Order: sequence, then C-alpha cells, then structure tokens
Amino acid sequence: MLNASAVRSTPLTWLLLLAVSGCAPAADDAPARRSLVLAHFMSPLSSVRNDVVVPFAERLAGLSGGRLTVTEYMGGALGSRPAGYYSLLLDGVADIVATLPGYTSATFPRTMLSVYPGVCDSAIDCTVALQRARPVLEREYRARVLAIWSAPPPLLITRDRPVRRLEDMQGLKLRVSSRIEMPFVEALGASPVMQPISEVQQNLHNGVIDGVVIQAGGILPYQLQEAAAYVTTGLPLSAAPFILLMNRDSYESLSARERNWVDEATAASLSVSGARGAERTGARGLRAARDAGVELIDLPARERARFEDAVAGAYRAQLSRKLGDLTVAEIIAAFDGR
Repeated sequence: MLNASAVRSTPLTWLLLLAVSGCAPAADDAPARRSLVLAHFMSPLSSVRNDVVVPFAERLAGLSGGRLTVTEYMGGALGSRPAGYYSLLLDGVADIVATLPGYTSATFPRTMLSVYPGVCDSAIDCTVALQRARPVLEREYRARVLAIWSAPPPLLITRDRPVRRLEDMQGLKLRVSSRIEMPFVEALGASPVMQPISEVQQNLHNGVIDGVVIQAGGILPYQLQEAAAYVTTGLPLSAAPFILLMNRDSYESLSARERNWVDEATAASLSVSGARGAERTGARGLRAARDAGVELIDLPARERARFEDAVAGAYRAQLSRKLGDLTVAEIIAAFDGR
C-alpha cells in the first residue's frame, strides 16, 4: 500500500503510478473523450460529405472542445450496398449514417412522398417542406433523425430521343431512383425500371435503357454526360430526400451534455447547408453536360402544364391511401404546413 506522506513528497511518482495503473484524476467538467462512427457510401468529393458530414463533424468537435468527435468511414468502407446502410445503423455497426431513404423507399413511404408532383420546386423549398413535415416523418424511423434535406427536383437524361413535348415520352425505357416515381413516369407514357446507379452509365451508353430520371447532381459522379445527348428539365416531380440518422442506443448512451452537443451540431442550418450544396452540385452537373455537347431542353410552360395534367390522375388515385394513421393527402398537407 502506498504511504500517503510519501505520495505527498513525491507527486511525480504518484502521477506515474496512476498512469501505469490506467487511472487518472478526473474533473466533473472534463468527460472522457469519445468518437462516433459515421458511415456513408458517398465519395470524398460528394456534396453530402462536404456540406453535411464534414460541417457536422467540425461543429461537434468545436462545441465539445474535441471531447466528442466523429470517425468517418466513406465510400462504402463499411458496406458496398447503399440500400444496406439503414440496417448497418440499426445493427450498431455505425453510430451515424448518411443515406437516401429512396434506396429503401418501402421502409420510408411517408418521407418519399416528397417526390410527389407539386410538393416543392427547388432544393431549398423541398428542404423547408421536409422540415415542416418532420414530426410526421420521424415516426417511421427506428433511429434519431439528425438532419433531413433535399436535392433539386429530377430531370430527364436521354440517349437518342430529345423530349420536347409529352408525345416524346411514349415508349421510353427510363431508369428511376425509387418505386414511388414509377406510377407518374408510367402516366407520362414511359416504362420505368429500377437499376443500380453504378450500372446506369453503361446501360445508357449501350441502349439497354433510353434515359434516366435523376437529379442533376448525379451527372458528374456517374459521368452521364458521356452517354447522353439530351437533358430535359421541368418534369412534374418533386425532389428526393437525403438523411443523417443516429442509432437511438448510441444517442441515449451519451451524457445530457453530449446529447446537447449533437443536437446543436445538427441544427436546422445543417439541413439547409445540404440543400445548398446539392444545388451547387446540380449546377456543376448541368455545366458539365453542356460543355460535353449535351443539348439542354427546358420544357415551355404549355408543355409543363400538359405533363402535369398527364400525372394528375395517378396523383389523385394515391391521396386516400393510408400510411399508418394518416392518409397520403394528410402527409402531403404536412409538407405544406397545413
């Protein structure tokens, strides 16, 4: 046993013994350091990483004085299948994930209503709509929603046929991002198909598909400008959401002070940052397409009205459908703040 007087006379010896034994004096205001595992499948240059993941990590480290940080696994390091990231979170493989609900749209039917016609018309507008409906949407997640934001509404990229009017849609085989878009694409006269995004560029180049319904931010990452001849804007669809989620057990295991740091680091401004980043990425994609010689077609007002009329029946047919205790119409009203 250590002699107290000896310890007082040799403080350096005491500190060394504490270090060897794995103990150290602790102050109440200096909690142990902890790092949260954050996983996503996006590239290092993606807007999701640069405008949401990195700002969140920097804010969290700043607010906590480096006591609560993020360890990032990007580019699919913890799982190559984008659709599997929600499961990774629930299984506790990661504390936090950034993903797209559209990859598992059947799991998040309320959130995916943000792609319905007329909900919103820009990344910022769509993000604001998601924030309005957030109390209704959060009920379908078995995780804590840290941030939710939107890309701009999708556009149409085609290989051989320019789409300038409704009739040009007839018979086109189009890859869509989620099943929820399918009835609207069918109402326009095209045949929607689901394909892994990693295969789309090659399939478009080889004519396996005629086109892609995708937000403009997807052009550069998948080099779609190399396989396309035309881009048409003005489709009657709203925008697909992105989301940052935290495992509930991981969140509850934090101290009250640590939870406050996480909450403050994921304030509404983080979602707005994601939306603005998505808009910038989309603008770069359109510039790359134009520079590659792709013709950009903006549907005139008269044709936009015809497209909207064509999907109106499919839209009305869905309004009475129940998603839990609410109808589709009631959830869409929540996006509008009603």
